[in-house]
Amino acid sequence: MKTATRIQPGTTIVDVTGDIDMRTSPGLRRTLLDSLKETPRLVVNLREVRYVDSSGIASLVEVLKEARNTEKRLVLFGLNKTVHQVLQLTRLTTIFEIRETEKEALEA
Repeated sequence: MKTATRIQPGTTIVDVTGDIDMRTSPGLRRTLLDSLKETPRLVVNLREVRYVDSSGIASLVEVLKEARNTEKRLVLFGLNKTVHQVLQLTRLTTIFEIRETEKEALEA
């Protein structure tokens, strides 16, 4: 898994590529929590994520919890069918703010 960070006024975008699993989720968690400290809105691009396991979901939930505790926003976009199904099965699609495209995520 790899991440790349882009900064826009009032928003940090983190592009994630690869699988989010037990091996990679701690690094993703650190990246997202560090990015969240520096911005009022964190947008996470999951378009290139092929797979996410329970540890990856736990990392995203932890970042969402921190965002809410600090009155910041977390927006996910670009979920493929597999990642979206995992969030649906765990009933997290109603908890996370999810958009289809980067444009929609930035306008949200």
